[in-house]
Amino acid sequence: MYKRILTAALLFGMACTGPPAWAQACAPRAALTAKLEAAYGETLSARGLQNPTALIEVFASAESGSFTVLMSRPDGISCILSTGTHWMVEPAPPRKKGAAS
Repeated sequence: MYKRILTAALLFGMACTGPPAWAQACAPRAALTAKLEAAYGETLSARGLQNPTALIEVFASAESGSFTVLMSRPDGISCILSTGTHWMVEPAPPRKKGAAS
């Protein structure tokens, strides 16, 4: 009895650890960004270079709190790395007195 329960739990646990199907959704950057803006109201919030061939971009919606993280390549193709909800922008901490600018 316990072997069956343990086996079922392990199989279910392994199935839950697989990446979602949309995790590797790739398309031309212009098409993805247009879809993010039209369907979810997300606009470019932040970006930075991961390495010379990968630009990481965060698109977010202040109204709904949804966000999408894209990785864009020099050839114009972008891939969705992550999506989520409850995006919040943290205010910059106040500068300390005497800190260099």
